[in-house]
Amino acid sequence: MNATKRLEIFRRLHEDNPDPKTELAYTTPFELLIAVILSAQATDVSVNKATARLYPVANTPQAIYALGVEGLSSYIRTIGLYNSKARNVIETCRLLVELHGGEVPQTREALEALPGVGRKTANVVLNTAFRQLAMAVDTHIFRVSNRTGIAPGKNVVEVEHKLMKFVPKDYLLDAHHWLILHGRYVCIARKPRCGSCRIEDLCEYKAKTSDD
Repeated sequence: MNATKRLEIFRRLHEDNPDPKTELAYTTPFELLIAVILSAQATDVSVNKATARLYPVANTPQAIYALGVEGLSSYIRTIGLYNSKARNVIETCRLLVELHGGEVPQTREALEALPGVGRKTANVVLNTAFRQLAMAVDTHIFRVSNRTGIAPGKNVVEVEHKLMKFVPKDYLLDAHHWLILHGRYVCIARKPRCGSCRIEDLCEYKAKTSDD
């Protein structure tokens, strides 16, 4: 795929959704961090339901740490893998208080040192909470990048690096949100909705489908 096609793809995605947002509900960088940790192998809807109960009671590292693993688990047990996530979140809260003054760090290295925080989670927080140029490649973005030809790669890190290189600079800050939404609602895994796709004529996917 050439630069002209990529530019037009992101121009259209921007035109349709000028101010894209994550579908996770949050009001602070800390709330976003916890929501993203909880969202691993879970839907944003299920996470939002749990945090809607949790955050009015505890939405700081100190307050969630005070709940303990059992206390936190009672709020998030509707989310998959809630036991291990509760342990990770409690330990993350302890480290945020002890090492970072209760604040969410703004570097990938410091974020990845927290339990339950991998490269993807760190990139989401850096990009969404702190508006840094970072690309969090999840299954949706990996699929869209490969299927369309925007940034094909054998693994998520390769796709991440290619997106950072190939996405037009004017659109890079919000590209993560456009791609994830496109993968979630249009370029879906089982059968892409090519007939409803704004970028169908630019996409290099060979097995185009109808929406029938």
